[in-house]
Amino acid sequence: MEMAKSLLSSSLSTRTKLLQQTGVSIYSTSNGFNEEEVKKVLQQFPGGSVDLQKKYNGIGILTLNNPNKMNAFSGAMMLQLLERVIELENWTEGKGLIVHGANSMFCSGSDLNAVKALATPEDGMALSMFMQNTLTKFMRLPLISVALVQGRALGGGAEFTTACDFRLMTPESEIRFVHKEMGIVPSWGGASRLVEIIGSRQALKVLSGALKLDSKKALNIGMADEVLQSSDATKTLDEAQEWLMQFVNGPPEVIRAVKKSVCSGKELYLEEALQNERDLIGTVWGGPANLEAIARRGKFNK
Repeated sequence: MEMAKSLLSSSLSTRTKLLQQTGVSIYSTSNGFNEEEVKKVLQQFPGGSVDLQKKYNGIGILTLNNPNKMNAFSGAMMLQLLERVIELENWTEGKGLIVHGANSMFCSGSDLNAVKALATPEDGMALSMFMQNTLTKFMRLPLISVALVQGRALGGGAEFTTACDFRLMTPESEIRFVHKEMGIVPSWGGASRLVEIIGSRQALKVLSGALKLDSKKALNIGMADEVLQSSDATKTLDEAQEWLMQFVNGPPEVIRAVKKSVCSGKELYLEEALQNERDLIGTVWGGPANLEAIARRGKFNK
């Protein structure tokens, strides 16, 4: 067994190891990225919070909470988001996650106070690497995630929705990539993920501002997975939880393995993804859920 593990380890590429490990950044000092220095800068811009509620049913609720600024990300909130992602990486009972904003508003992007202060190209690239790291770690969480878009998701808020597996909208909500209007382009990984979600032609329309994503248009092009009936904050959150339950009904170890297998299929070369699937089956084959399913196998034939 030890020899097999050694051979497997030596055959895995750096890409595979990055996907399998927690706490690993996609950028390092070799890329000119000093995470600790960026953190010191972001601490200078307080305000708001990123709150996490972990529920007994394995669904977490992540709330962007800065209502006085339409839930814009302050520097402190960017740091807290990374802390919450690390906490979720270690939540072994977790199966699903809903991301939403306080007071029926998703997120308006970055706090302009921080944007104005971080004015050089070097500042912009450092912030880009920090948020790309955080949202890539978020995207790789072994939790099935959904962005609940109430109100508006603007700029960086729109980019955050693309890091989620699914997007739910309310009848009046909208997703807007306003970067061009600000004289910039998406830099938190939102453009790359948007292309994957809706394709290059539609992404070009959205990023250029030619296509405005209200709930109906977002649903039509596949950006939104469903438009919920209610716009009431409490009712909408309840609807989102009920919608998510169809994907997370089952043992945590199985749901988490499903998400991991999809991540590897999306990010790795075929041979690497196949190896990763082999590793994942080793975590659930012969486990409690597998043995219980085998014991009741006759039910599937009825």
